[in-house]
Amino acid sequence: MDEPRYDPGQIEPRWQRVWAEERTWEVTNEPDGRESSYVLVMLPYPSGEPHIGHLKVYSVGDAVAHFHRRTGRRVLQPMGYDAFGLPAENHAIKTGQHPRESTDAAIREFRKAFREWGISIDWSRELATHEPRYYRWTQWIFLQLFEHGLAYRKDAAVKWCPNDQTVLANEQVIDGRCERCGHEVEVRQLEQWFFRITDYADRLLDDLDAIQWPEHVKTMQRNWIGRSEGAEVVFRCEALQTDYPVFTTRPDTLFGATFFVLAPEHPDVFRLAEGTGQERAVQDYVNHALNESSEQRGDAEKPKTGVALGRSVVNPVNGEQIPMFVADYVLMEYGTGAVMAVPAHDQRDHDFAVAFGLPIRHVVAPADGEPPEGAAFAAHTGDERLVASGEFTGLSAVEGKDAIVAMLDREGKGHATVQYRLRDWLLSRQRYWGCPIPVVHCPADGIVPVPAEQLPVLLPDVRDYAPKGRSPLAAAEDWVNTTCPRCGGPARRETDTMDTFVDSSWYFLRYCDANDDEAAWDPAIVREWMPVDQYIGGVEHAILHLLYARFFTKALADLGHLDVQEPFARLFTQGMVTHDGAKMSKSRGNVVSPQDIVSRYGADTARAYILFIGPPDQDADWDPKGVEGVHRFLGRLWRFAAEAAAGPGEGDDPPQRPEAQDLDLVRKAHWAIEKVTGDMAGRFAFNTAIAAIMELTNEVSRARERGGDPQALRFALATAASLLFPFAPHAAADAFHRLTGRRVWEQPWPAADPAMLERDTYELVCQVNGKVRDRVQVPSGATADELKALARAAPNVVAHVDGHSVVKEIVVPGKLVNLVVR
Repeated sequence: MDEPRYDPGQIEPRWQRVWAEERTWEVTNEPDGRESSYVLVMLPYPSGEPHIGHLKVYSVGDAVAHFHRRTGRRVLQPMGYDAFGLPAENHAIKTGQHPRESTDAAIREFRKAFREWGISIDWSRELATHEPRYYRWTQWIFLQLFEHGLAYRKDAAVKWCPNDQTVLANEQVIDGRCERCGHEVEVRQLEQWFFRITDYADRLLDDLDAIQWPEHVKTMQRNWIGRSEGAEVVFRCEALQTDYPVFTTRPDTLFGATFFVLAPEHPDVFRLAEGTGQERAVQDYVNHALNESSEQRGDAEKPKTGVALGRSVVNPVNGEQIPMFVADYVLMEYGTGAVMAVPAHDQRDHDFAVAFGLPIRHVVAPADGEPPEGAAFAAHTGDERLVASGEFTGLSAVEGKDAIVAMLDREGKGHATVQYRLRDWLLSRQRYWGCPIPVVHCPADGIVPVPAEQLPVLLPDVRDYAPKGRSPLAAAEDWVNTTCPRCGGPARRETDTMDTFVDSSWYFLRYCDANDDEAAWDPAIVREWMPVDQYIGGVEHAILHLLYARFFTKALADLGHLDVQEPFARLFTQGMVTHDGAKMSKSRGNVVSPQDIVSRYGADTARAYILFIGPPDQDADWDPKGVEGVHRFLGRLWRFAAEAAAGPGEGDDPPQRPEAQDLDLVRKAHWAIEKVTGDMAGRFAFNTAIAAIMELTNEVSRARERGGDPQALRFALATAASLLFPFAPHAAADAFHRLTGRRVWEQPWPAADPAMLERDTYELVCQVNGKVRDRVQVPSGATADELKALARAAPNVVAHVDGHSVVKEIVVPGKLVNLVVR
């Protein structure tokens, strides 16, 4: 009889048809007595076809979902696409193809791939953020926030290409130039829409303690929010009759402020320079500064540069007029975008003062000794004293801080406050391919929200996707010109679209009730599923997406639409897959295509290998030989199962009275159950779980060679297939079905028999100078001295110790004895 052949090309489509036709992974919203589990992978941006990162993250998510189902939980694992965005729009500008067409084509590729990979998705809830049935509710959420003061407009700096006449996203600026035309980029102030996320800064910080997220992700969010206690101090520019507040954690150094610096993004920079003769110099400097990253600008080693604004402000503690500058070392994202510069007590201010010949005045000194020469005295210790600080001279720094703030408060020139690095969320995009903002601008009534019953405001078709001095939507005059819903007079639609992070900040809510045409969600249904039990995605989303989703959840809860304060109870961040030690990229020529791997080896090999390659939260390097090894393992297990199914015995029950060697195989199966269960339940240690299944399969191979009991083989193989199902569902389902006639996904997760985990003896590894020389069976309760004696008596140990003296004996109970000889 021919040996059965493992053929993924036959096996995988067969089981995929079963799951599709029977809609196996769909779940209703009706409770059925089981615990609910919401397992969610961050929705992908559909472009081209899925890459190796998608294969990894969905393999992780599917393993979790399968384990939760088979441990008695009712699992929701939906699918969607973050479909608006710049790549599709850029493609449209180059080719003329409508972004909807290229996006829909990419979605078809993603859907096809996920089905071919056998991911257990509830396809009845599939959504895409560019569909009107979805963005209708994105607009509804915007209106909820707008009506409660959480969405507003104000001026903000944007990067502008004067050649293409368009606002550019950060990623469209390369070395200070437009990526499309190469022209140098400028900075302009435009009125933009914002969400008031800063109102939630304290709650976003405090509630990090209530969620089970990796500590490094929590730290990233804490640092991004950046809570600082200090004082807001007002410096007045008499020439413009304008107050400029600054935030400082060191109000005790106010008497040492000798100049004043604004960030290049500050909205008043150009107004201040106007009429001073500095306009061109300031414009050129700002354009250049904003083409560098915050990291580059904040580098302590970077030479300090800036331009005088030709204006001054009044230091509120001594009435001194101090000059104003614009300088790139000041960042808009911290404080107010303006700083009082105290060069004697801040190193960056000191370097700037030296470069521009500005006064350096010490106002804080150590109680014993003099401040350092030629550098800033920036220490902040309990023994500091104020000097040259008027009536506050002689006070400790702590006393002086409190006294100076109290004086400022009395005079209306400052007060104690808490400041955040976090800034309100700028959501305006002067782009076409995004969700329209549902307001109109009426000459009589101002900004008027579109009534909910008129949603969605549909994205119109346009002929030219390239913005020319305005958003591409502004060219759609028939769409722009409308009627004010309040007064009935002529009005114009908002032509900015929303940041795509808005779309992805609530999609997890829509999945719960994806087909509801009457509301964004039914609160009772969302209550059944939320919060997401296990969220899975890349650490690159640790700040923006995850922070915005948390803000939306809290805001919607405050408005009475949700009962939860946090969207994601648990978070897992997967590591990157590299190739030849480097990040995969077309330019390096080291890209591994999941589709190529699946075509050659099957989806199960691709999925199992990417989880076996290493701990899933760490980076791992792709190895083609490793892929082949996993493929051989799957083929071997499947072939053993097929042969056992065709032989004697039936079902998957263990033998009633096994011989000693067959009992060892049964024990090994129970050991594998305990090992895989522990790795799945607590640590997502999929690599060691798969290794345990391989070890069990090797034990089966040895049992086959010695003619082991067919029923013991069946039990061990069915156990291996059952444990393998979360990682290689097609091969596992096929092997299990052949052995038992049952569907593995309908069976509960196997439970280890504690009695089978206890053994009278175990195999002790005997080493000499760290090298394995023998293995012996020893009693489970043997003492350390007994283990040493048994190891010394092992025949091959005796041979290697003979003529040498043992200088050390190392005992690892339950595992090994190592004799160190010389």
